[in-house]
Parts: sequence; C-alpha cells; structure tokens
Amino acid sequence: MLPKPPTVERVAQIARGFGLDLTDDDARSFQGLIAGIMPLYERLESLPEETLPVSYPRTPGWRPEAADNPLNAWYWRCDIRGASEGILAGKTVAVKDNICVAGVPMMNGSALLEGYVPDHDATVVSRILDAGGVIAGKAACEDLCFSGASHTAATGPIRNPHNPDHSAGGSSGGSAALVASGAVDMALGGDQGGSIRTPSSWCGAYGLKPTWGLVPVSGSMPIAYSIDHCGPIADSVENVARLLTAIAGHDGWDTRTISARAGDYMGALEGDIDGLRIGVLKEGFGHPESGPEVDARVRAALKSFGALGAEIVDVSVPQHYDAPAVWTGVIVEGAAEMMLKGHGVGTNIPGFYPVTMQEAFARGFSTHLGDASETVKLVLLAGEYMNQAYANRYHSKAQNQRGLIRRAYDAVLESVDVLVMPTIPFTATRIPAADVEREVYVDLALNMQANTCPFDVTGHPAFTVPCSRIDGLPVGMMLVGRAFDEATLIRAAAAFERSTDWKSN
Repeated sequence: MLPKPPTVERVAQIARGFGLDLTDDDARSFQGLIAGIMPLYERLESLPEETLPVSYPRTPGWRPEAADNPLNAWYWRCDIRGASEGILAGKTVAVKDNICVAGVPMMNGSALLEGYVPDHDATVVSRILDAGGVIAGKAACEDLCFSGASHTAATGPIRNPHNPDHSAGGSSGGSAALVASGAVDMALGGDQGGSIRTPSSWCGAYGLKPTWGLVPVSGSMPIAYSIDHCGPIADSVENVARLLTAIAGHDGWDTRTISARAGDYMGALEGDIDGLRIGVLKEGFGHPESGPEVDARVRAALKSFGALGAEIVDVSVPQHYDAPAVWTGVIVEGAAEMMLKGHGVGTNIPGFYPVTMQEAFARGFSTHLGDASETVKLVLLAGEYMNQAYANRYHSKAQNQRGLIRRAYDAVLESVDVLVMPTIPFTATRIPAADVEREVYVDLALNMQANTCPFDVTGHPAFTVPCSRIDGLPVGMMLVGRAFDEATLIRAAAAFERSTDWKSN
C-alpha cells in the first residue's frame, strides 16, 4: 500500500486539533509541502523488511473446548516442537498471549486485537524452541495486561487452581494457573507492576521477574518501554533456572539488553546458603491492606533460612513507600502513549516493530474501543488527561525519581545479599461478579502491588517462592537481589525449596 498525501481539509483539521489557526492559503501550502515528501515514503514502502525469524514448522493449533480448559487459562493450544535436545528438551511451555508465536492467533486478552495472527516468533519463543522446549499454547492474560487480578480478559475470568472462585492473579494469570495445575512445566510471563509475581504468588508457582534488560522482549506487545520485563514461571526452582538460562542474554533487536549479564543459573541450584545475609525489609510488612497472617507466615518461613546457616537481619528502605507513586507516574502516561495511542508499539525506540500487530491494534482501537476493559479505559483517560493538563510533567518527575529509589535499595543490598518480604500482602481475592460496580472492578484489579511495583521501577530482580497456605490459598515470599544477580536468588530459593514443604505449612 502506497501512502497518499492528505487533503487540504485534513491538514486544516489536524491543525485545529493542535490549536493552530491556518488560513485556507496556509492549509494549501502545507498540503503541498507534505505531498512533496511522499516520494520518500513511497521509497520506504518498497524496501525489503527484516523481521524476526521463524525456524520450526507448526500448524495454527486450536481453541480448546471448555471441558479441556476448566480454569479458562488457555487462550489457544498448539504443539510446536523445536530442537531435539537442549536445556529445555521435553519441557512443555505456555507462552503468555502478549508474546508473538508465528501462525498462532494472539489477542493479548483484548477484543481490540482479536483476529490477529503474528507472522514472526518473539526472540524468547525462538530461544525456547532452540533449547528443545515444546510450545504447548498461548496462556490467557488480562486485557492488554493491565490488571493484577484475573477478571478483565475478554475471554472471561481465569480461575485459581486452588479455588476456582478466586482470582489467579494477573496479568500473567493463565501462565501461573497452567503451571500450578500441572498442565505445563513452565511458562513465560510479563511483568510491569507485578504481573509475573502476583499470579505466581496467588497460584503457588515459582515466578521470577528478571533484572530489567536481562531477557529481551522483541516481538512482544509492550506496555511501557522502561518497565517492561519478561521472565519465567515454573513448577520448581530448577525449571525456573532452566527457562531463564534459555531466554536470558543480549538480543540485537532489543536495546534494553545491551548491558545484560547472564549468570550460571543451573550451577546456583546446588549452592548452600551458609553465611548468606538476608535482609527482612521493614516496609514490606504491615501495609494498611496487609493480612496479618500473611505477614506472619512469611516471617515464619524465614526460620528455614536461619536453620540453613543464613544470617537474618532487619533492614529498612523508607523509599519503598514512595515507589508506588513513582510507578504510577511512569506507567499511566507511558502506557497511554506507547500501548494505546502508540497502537501497541509506540515510536522512537530502536528495536523490532511488529507492523502487522500495530495495524491490527489500530483497527480495533478505532472501531471498538468501548469493548476494552475498565482498566484499559482508565489508563487511556488518565494518561491523556495528565498529558494534556500537565504536559507529561509527572511522568518526567517519576522517571527522574527512579535513580534515587534504585540507589536506596542498592545501598541496603551492599550489606545484605537478599531482601525478603511478602510478595502480595494478602491471598487471592474472589473473582467479582460480571456486573460489579466499576470502582470495585478497578480496585480489585490494582490493589495488590505495594511490594511488587517498586522493583519494576528500580529494575532489580525479584523472585516469588511459595512458602505457605492460608485456607487452602498459597502465600508467596519474595526474594529481591542485586542487578543481574539472579543466581543468588535461585540459590536461596532452591535451598528453601529443598528444606520446606510449603503446602503443609
């Protein structure tokens, strides 16, 4: 398709939208100037396009019947087999449905993208297949991933395998539910405010948000460049280590990974933790919304570390309380510009742009935005208001605060190896009724992130490990480490896993 120059009337309309008053002669003049650069766009359209590779054969797969999808955790099923050997040989993997798998439908939980079929494999998908993994399907996720619970997906709520009346967590709820129910060995999740760790905590899975920039997101649908993370959810610490080994490392398409430093994650599994210094973060406990029993269960779990020779000390990072405000400033305007107004892709970032996804999302956005979830509408309206009323002032202030908060955690992590706190201050909430008030719907989608979103702001690695149950619902304990020191988190988590039966606590 060749680009066409605008009409004079369209130029005048665009100008009015910016408060620019053009005379008819002005509009005709600018129309001619714009028409003059169209040959360059025509040349651009004719150039061959480099894309992400598709290396293994596959069929489109199938949409599972309800009887085969009791938790509503699958969006689509497939069976894509890669290399015959590798660190993931024989392991089944679910791919969160904001990550492209060529030839397999993708909707990112949203009616706005329904019907889109990618023509490329995301880098992490290619790496899984190269490592011998089997892609078993696309895991359902929240509408454009903007919810920490599991009731906003266009395909219906995703249910917790421990109690189907309760949320699986979000936005990677399908990934965690499939892992925790035994449907797959491991899954890919995404995390911008807690979306790997929340569902892993609520479903009783192991979920690791890597250091920002360790795992590429090329070929995925982003939310906001500066806080997008991709990482593993698995049924054991070993499988987390295996999947992270396969997907971590520099990717030429993703500038976030320029400084990536992958570690020996498999070697970390057997290390002891004698002498490891574990800091119990004061500000991670006792939030207004905290369940006292959740706090108590996490503190009790810490005794296992002490019995294994770790030194347990209390630490404080007062800026932990500031991080949610900074996160809000970053993500609300960032998501409105990149994910929504940017047609699911955004602009001006060196990297891979999935053009067909951009076009599909733009069509959905322009024709049936009303079908989006209440959380997506809130982000669009709030982000655009802050843009128009305050010229993105608060987004800029939030970005400028990130270094200060990061250094506050870094200072404490100079004296301890790991920080510990509850992942989520309470266990999984009930899935709300379909006709619940908007205010309740939104609150249930966003009210759990006090301990998770700070580490999307700072980029530190954070690993949720199941440590107990309350009334049958899992409790997650979060381990936070130094940048690119995922190996220490894996070492600590593996030692805890070996020494503790969390289901009996």
